[in-house]
Amino acid sequence: MSERLLVALDLPTAEDAVRLARQLAPYVGGFKIGLGLLYGPGPATVAAVTEVGKPVFAEAKLHDIPSQVERAARRLAALGARWITAHGSGGVDMLEAAGKGAQAAGTRAGILAVTVLTSLDDTDVERLAPGSSAGKLTSRLAKSAQEAGCEGVICSPRELGVVATVAPELLKVTPGIRFSDATSDDQARTRSPEDAVARGADLVVVGRPIVGSQDPVAAAIKFSEALES
Repeated sequence: MSERLLVALDLPTAEDAVRLARQLAPYVGGFKIGLGLLYGPGPATVAAVTEVGKPVFAEAKLHDIPSQVERAARRLAALGARWITAHGSGGVDMLEAAGKGAQAAGTRAGILAVTVLTSLDDTDVERLAPGSSAGKLTSRLAKSAQEAGCEGVICSPRELGVVATVAPELLKVTPGIRFSDATSDDQARTRSPEDAVARGADLVVVGRPIVGSQDPVAAAIKFSEALES
């Protein structure tokens, strides 16, 4: 088992998510509940998966005025989320509000600031922020996350070094993990599990390569072994 491995339970129903979480629990460190479940079966899916006994990461990607983000973070924390994501581009005040909401629930929930989505490459980032790159934008957003008191950031494995340089105390959580012989799906900036660990990832999030596998348990074991090798 690797405590670093969080499996994204991107499945149609809460029942499917809980069933797979129970199967994978002995081999992984925790689970991610993404937008498909949060907007489908609903936020209560977080509570249902939490009962499996592993930390749950609510990938809510909160991005709104601070008061609304504070309320949403408090609700997700109360449902048992160990981590809650909010877009770093929402600004320091918004990230601080998310943290305030999580703390108000009286739990250990921490805020992870989303930096640059792994589906974007430097060309995409240039369109959004002329003169910037994925690395430069990640650096700025990681600094904001640190200023706001976030627990960590979500970043591509390619920008792990950037975060370690500008905000070394932040937890570094990275999606976009693929073995070298696998398809990248809609991820533009990927790395292997071994490379992610070598670059300093604290936690890695893996979805389709496990959940979409014919044998999810075997796939989870393969990733766990790679992360601990």
